[in-house]
Amino acid sequence: MAINLLSWNCHGFRTHIDDIKNIINKYLPICIALQETYLTPEKDPKIKNYSIQRKDNIQNGRAVGGVALLYSQRFSSRPLALDTTLQAVAIQIDIKMLLTICAIYIPPNLTINQNELNTLVCQLPAPFIIMGDLNGHSSLWGSRDTNVRGFQIEKFISDHNLCLLNDSSHTYLHAATRSFHTLDLAICSPSILAKWNFSVDEDLNNSDHFPIILSHSSNNLTIPKQPPHFIYERANWQVFKDLSELAPDIVHLGDIDAAVDAVSNCIIKAAEASIPKTSGKIKKLSKPWWNERCSEANKAQKKAWNRFRRYPTTINFIAFKHAKAVARRVRRQSQRESFRKYVNSIKSNITSKELWRKVRKILGTIDMGKSLSVLNCNGQIISRIKDIANVLGKTFAEVSSDEFYPQDFIVYKRQEERVEYKFESSSNDIYNTDFTIHELRDALNNSHPTSPGPDGIHSNMLKNLSENSLCLILALFNRIWNGKAFPTAWRKAIVVPIPKVGKDPQNSSNYRPIALTSCLCKLMERMVNKRLVYILEKKNMLSKFQSGFRYGRSTEDNVFQLETAIRDAFVTKKHLISIFFDMDKAYDRTWRHGILRDLFIIGLRGNLPIFIKNFLLTRTFRVRVGDIFSDEFYQQEGVPQGSVMSVTLFIIKINDIIKQLSPYVHGSLYVDDFQIHCAGTDMSFVVRQIQTAITRISEWADTNGFVFSVNKTKCMHFCRRRGLHPDPEILLNGNVIPVVSEEKFLGVLLDRKLTFKPHVSNLKKKCNKSLDLLKVLSSKSWGADYDTLLKIYRALVLSKLDYCSIVYGSAAKTVLQSLDSVHHQGLRLISGAFRTSPVQSLYVMTGELPLQLRREKQCIKYYFKVKSNRRHPMYDRILSPILGTLYANKPSYIPPFGHRIKKILSCHRIENIVPLPEEQPPPPWSHFNIYTVDDLSNLSKQDTPHFVYLQLFYHHRQCYRDFKTAYTDGSKAGSHVGSAAVFNNLTKSERLHSYCNVFTSEIYAIFMVLGKISICNDKKWIIYTDSRSCLEALLHISRRSHPLVNKIFNLYASLLGKGYNISFCWIPGHIGIVGNE
Repeated sequence: MAINLLSWNCHGFRTHIDDIKNIINKYLPICIALQETYLTPEKDPKIKNYSIQRKDNIQNGRAVGGVALLYSQRFSSRPLALDTTLQAVAIQIDIKMLLTICAIYIPPNLTINQNELNTLVCQLPAPFIIMGDLNGHSSLWGSRDTNVRGFQIEKFISDHNLCLLNDSSHTYLHAATRSFHTLDLAICSPSILAKWNFSVDEDLNNSDHFPIILSHSSNNLTIPKQPPHFIYERANWQVFKDLSELAPDIVHLGDIDAAVDAVSNCIIKAAEASIPKTSGKIKKLSKPWWNERCSEANKAQKKAWNRFRRYPTTINFIAFKHAKAVARRVRRQSQRESFRKYVNSIKSNITSKELWRKVRKILGTIDMGKSLSVLNCNGQIISRIKDIANVLGKTFAEVSSDEFYPQDFIVYKRQEERVEYKFESSSNDIYNTDFTIHELRDALNNSHPTSPGPDGIHSNMLKNLSENSLCLILALFNRIWNGKAFPTAWRKAIVVPIPKVGKDPQNSSNYRPIALTSCLCKLMERMVNKRLVYILEKKNMLSKFQSGFRYGRSTEDNVFQLETAIRDAFVTKKHLISIFFDMDKAYDRTWRHGILRDLFIIGLRGNLPIFIKNFLLTRTFRVRVGDIFSDEFYQQEGVPQGSVMSVTLFIIKINDIIKQLSPYVHGSLYVDDFQIHCAGTDMSFVVRQIQTAITRISEWADTNGFVFSVNKTKCMHFCRRRGLHPDPEILLNGNVIPVVSEEKFLGVLLDRKLTFKPHVSNLKKKCNKSLDLLKVLSSKSWGADYDTLLKIYRALVLSKLDYCSIVYGSAAKTVLQSLDSVHHQGLRLISGAFRTSPVQSLYVMTGELPLQLRREKQCIKYYFKVKSNRRHPMYDRILSPILGTLYANKPSYIPPFGHRIKKILSCHRIENIVPLPEEQPPPPWSHFNIYTVDDLSNLSKQDTPHFVYLQLFYHHRQCYRDFKTAYTDGSKAGSHVGSAAVFNNLTKSERLHSYCNVFTSEIYAIFMVLGKISICNDKKWIIYTDSRSCLEALLHISRRSHPLVNKIFNLYASLLGKGYNISFCWIPGHIGIVGNE
């Protein structure tokens, strides 16, 4: 395709952004030089697929002039730093040669020195092109006379042996005199003069300058593009299901590699025939507001312009100005109407996916396209895409190689790796049994629509396979499982480099490697990982102070633990020192042999550890930048970021770090976020204990391959004692750990006095920014509806206010009151209430609690969550808090959560409630389905007469006349909650706690029936219930299920093992079925 460069004095970037998009759609330029942008530093306009390099000019607080370069992200490029007072910016772009492009604007009333132009050109690497509005007149480029600026430019061109690309075309319309001039120039190095053709656009594009276009004479340049991908929204899934039907012998013939390749090829071929792909063509920038009225107005404007250009009379000029004003008004009206229509489409009846897609568009968080166009490798600029990919690949490979480990660890590592752990076992451990179809379906339902790996298979394809094909894939998985082999294709990954926020993107070390592996492999990983996690939790192999990615645990646990320790230190007048560690490249340097050693010590044998061993060994990857791939690199150590099992394996490897702490030092882990603290009245004692702990941690790290970053590791001294206290001097690897007065720990900004003022201030700032979206979406006459606004407010604002409110909620009332204004403003925007409306009425209208009550609600939920789990590390500190008398005698000290929650529970009169203890779910490998009878559930209760149901029920009972019947029901009326069951002509009922909901009453009735059945001699039973939700819950057991659901499931499994035949059947309530009324 043709390579175009443009230069245009836009006379305002933001006001003419639509005209800029029109020019881009017309010429598809790789670079646009813009002058008179009128941008201020706080304005950050964006155009899709283009980056911007700009220099703003601010005078007396106003934007005057300004220059910018828009350059395509599809080409390798890098900005150039210019040391000049001129309004000029430059980039270097790779179009099979490195070309420097400089945009410049020289105001007409500015006097410049010739040396400034000379200094500028000396900073531009050749070959280069200078484009811009230089405001000079000369006969050299078609002007009738030559002014002082023209002489300067002529001398500049002559002194540096440069070439002028302009012809005699005019580039500027002087409206006052209705005359045409040439002010916009293109100047280049002599070596490239013959390669570029100069032209001028015929349209002013609502400015007073014409865009100038430089076209490259060669059309054989290739543009990097994103690889084509399947469009799943337009897939014909029935055709895909038919074409992807796997043959019965496909998973059994040949070796594992051949079987996996055959399955993958069959799925991909079916996808190619039934799912369309993106074309890879460059899409034009969309203008959804453009309509027929805009087209007509634009046509009339062009017609008036052409008439004026041919006959530049005053009448024609006035007609053109009028047509231009009309077109501008029509466009603006259309834009407003289009935006209102778009916002009005954000309703509660659309899907959540569509809702948040539209919200992200309005917020501007839709990916605008990011380029990885240049790297600085040891002072050498790398700009070719293939070379960039190879440099990144080499960097990622080096990080996981032995070269980056300390020398002492390398010696230790080589010695340890001589020991080969034999995981083969003659015992039949139950976790090594074959996978079941239930495990496969569960893993498939929990799969996320992530990008496909090297085989191109997406999870959407797997979810739309036929039942027969899924069974064959399960057979393939079990063959891999029992054959102790691992497919070669699954060892390969595509690595996508993700730039780290706030880091220099030209440094190859500032990218995070995200590995895209086979979705088939991820599916099996998910099944293996669920078994592994179950074993680790069942055997209590993980430290109770590790909260990362564990059921019933969260970041709040770690923050809460530290807050409690700090509060206790304050009231006992102790010093508390906390160290917040930062691990350098933790995932990439995880020692694989160390993981296998830990698995062996845990006692795992057989298929499970052998699969993990094969998963870790001999992994390779290629880096993808756009559609260009690097060479293949070997990943020597580390766990691949992006795989399902990586987090679990990392947690296993880092688990023992907590064991290095002495009884005086406490700590917590959230995956790799490690924190320790120690309190004491004697500062030297505390420092000594912390230093000893750090020494032991460092020694452990030296034998496990982990490295701590001294610069990112921070120390904080919490103390409320009077007098001066010198900062503690604590060493890590011989370097002093920096002491800070504030530190963000798992999202909470801590300060030395634990006032939470910095955290609340930062939280308010973030919430106010999120409220801007509600201001855009809400209006008196148009906008999103009430339910949608409330949903967005809860997701974007209340979620931030709720996070760790159990901790920062202990701040002083004066500190927390600043958040109330955010809450009230949000509720006013949602409800459309006046500024003077009482806040109490806002709470009633929206059904939202005041923030103080909301924080109390969060505290109550957290309290009962911990109370139901005796293994929680803070169980005793919450239920039996210490130092109660001391806090009572010192009311000026804020007590920790354990004391605060007692007042809240007492205030709401719920201190005596005993929650159900957490029930262990069944092992993933022993899962089976609840037997159900669906004779009546297929009909709509609303449309089916009672007599029809009765007839169907009597027929159903005739078919199951050998089965005993049991009817269950539950209800709630006011503060009365009860469960009842009828069986063997007997009725049993129980009253439940008034805080129980209807679901609990219904499910408890089923639990009562199973308890009675367990002591009956009759073995064949049908349990009838009118609660569909209970049956759904029993059919979809998970770790998050209601404790009674898990109890029922375990009891049901026990009864089946004793020879009972029990089924469940839904029946409609209140239709006259005897026993159910």
